[in-house]
Amino acid sequence: MPVVWLPVTHSGTEFSPFSLRHATLPKIVTALQGPVFDIAWAVTAEGEDQDDHEDDDDAPNEHYAPNEQDTPNEQNAPHECDPLNVDDEWPLPQPLDPLDEVVAAAPKPHTGPHHQRPAKPTKAEKVAKAAEKLQKARATAHTQRRAKHAHDLAVRGHVPTPVTVAAIVQPAAPVLTDLDASGLRATLGAYSGKAEDKMERKGSKVQRSIANLLGLGFHLVKWDGIHPRPLLDKNGRIIAILMGRPNQDDYLKSATSAFHAIRDAGAGAKFPAAMRNHRRRLFTAINVGLFYGKGQRIPCWLNNKGHGALVEGLLGNGDIQCLACFSDAPAAVFALWAPRLYNYYMDHNARLQRHSDLRRPFVGSIFSCTAFNFGTNVWTFKHRDVLNLTFGWCAVQALGEFDAMEGGHLVLWDLKLVMEFPHGVLILIPSATITHSNVPVQAGDKQLSFTQFTPGGIFRYVDNGCQTIEELAEKDPNKYDQVMALKAACWETGLSLMSTLDELLPNE
Repeated sequence: MPVVWLPVTHSGTEFSPFSLRHATLPKIVTALQGPVFDIAWAVTAEGEDQDDHEDDDDAPNEHYAPNEQDTPNEQNAPHECDPLNVDDEWPLPQPLDPLDEVVAAAPKPHTGPHHQRPAKPTKAEKVAKAAEKLQKARATAHTQRRAKHAHDLAVRGHVPTPVTVAAIVQPAAPVLTDLDASGLRATLGAYSGKAEDKMERKGSKVQRSIANLLGLGFHLVKWDGIHPRPLLDKNGRIIAILMGRPNQDDYLKSATSAFHAIRDAGAGAKFPAAMRNHRRRLFTAINVGLFYGKGQRIPCWLNNKGHGALVEGLLGNGDIQCLACFSDAPAAVFALWAPRLYNYYMDHNARLQRHSDLRRPFVGSIFSCTAFNFGTNVWTFKHRDVLNLTFGWCAVQALGEFDAMEGGHLVLWDLKLVMEFPHGVLILIPSATITHSNVPVQAGDKQLSFTQFTPGGIFRYVDNGCQTIEELAEKDPNKYDQVMALKAACWETGLSLMSTLDELLPNE
């Protein structure tokens, strides 16, 4: 008796009008002689069944979004199984027993290129895949650490350790001055500095050289741009800080790349004459960020007058971000050299954040605004930035290709200091109350700058309960009276937020 073959595919599917449990030989022969079983239909049906049950490894990624380069080609285009031609070599040359006929007609395993078993990965491929997996894991961990660090900064802020204070503050060589900070000029409430009067403006728009300033009695401060140097008033208050820069090649490369980015963005933009002609000098400056003042009812993001794309490109530049927040400085500098002032900023930022979700220019920076000064020879006339907080700090960074011993110096008129200001370094000053300017760089040298600050109006808005003073008077007259009574003491309160070296240094 010949072996009985039943029409069953390799997955176990039976394409037959009868069941094995009740089958008899006569029934089997009768069934096989009939037209009810179609080999081609069985193969096709089996193929369709497989298409509906793909292995998980081959399943499409539900988050995958094709890009314009994902076009089908011979390698990646979906393919269909070759159709079975049931007329090939049919009927067979020699008559067969009906059961043997079915065996002969059974489909043979397909050995085409689409059904070849994939080759086992080589050792080198396994090593490369493992390395790629490790790299992705490290990148994910790094992203998670950065997110946690940013969250912790937003909640707690910087808390310098005694080791950090001893390593940075203790060896710093202070610059002593005869200035009494209490005599600096501030408005009632100390939210802004007083505008320059006629006598101060006289002769202010004059280009000054180092020799000219030394002849006026200024003291030259030579500085390597790396080691911090605090500036002290006659009472020991730290009123400004020459912070410097990290002593790392990568940071210098970022500073140079940031200079090129700002220079090229300014050169490629069309600025109207009104943006180039201002009281500081003839160069274009764009303020970016959160601002409050000039009749505003709430803080808002500044309108950059058609230069939004340029601004966003600079804010998103990784090298500029590196400078704005190196080791999360200037915020870290604040916490290190003026912890009470730093906490004052942090407190107002947190109170404002509860009423507004407006972003800041740089994540990790304590300031609400930044200013990009465009050009290749950016220097300023004698001036004060009176809209900034009077006792607060403004972070200034110089960038370019210039000889810092021959030009580009920062001049602090109230302190009678002219200081070297090398490429990429950070200096923090109370720009609303201390008059300052710059010495131009030498011919052929190139320099520009960018600054970070918080307008004093932001602090006033928060102190008013995140509303205008008129709204406060209408909604809460008692609170209004308290706020107005405190304004007279605000300048003294601000002075008390400044630190001294003695209180910063660890006890011996």
